[in-house]
Amino acid sequence: MTDLVAALGTWNWLVLGLVLMGIEVFAPGVFMLWLGLAALIVGLLSFAVAWSWQAQVIVFALLAAAMVPLWRHLARRGAAASDKPFLNRRAEGLIGRVFTLETPIVDGVGTVKIDDTVWRVAGPDAPAGLRVKIVSADGASLRVGPA
Repeated sequence: MTDLVAALGTWNWLVLGLVLMGIEVFAPGVFMLWLGLAALIVGLLSFAVAWSWQAQVIVFALLAAAMVPLWRHLARRGAAASDKPFLNRRAEGLIGRVFTLETPIVDGVGTVKIDDTVWRVAGPDAPAGLRVKIVSADGASLRVGPA
């Protein structure tokens, strides 16, 4: 086996890079892609520069350690702002809005009707018909305070 590794020389890095990128196909997560790219870069550099295997491993480790955070930074910066930031977090989008209690808050629990949905609210006891402001959201339960 060591004879095969020695015979391939700098091609080892190119093969490793392709194998890591192939793993990315079967286990997507955009992590192995960057490790594979680091291996490919070391392989291509090895054709131009005669360096020891220790130096190659160090450069691979540095590239691999730098590429993942770099990609996360670039992906976060390039993400477009959504025109519907609360699409999958509807309750959080209600914070700060004022509604009328549908049922009184008794023992800390009541309801409000928002559009076509009845939401459970928690807060200080209050009569039905009182205007309340949503102050926080926890799942499907809203916490209210005086408007």
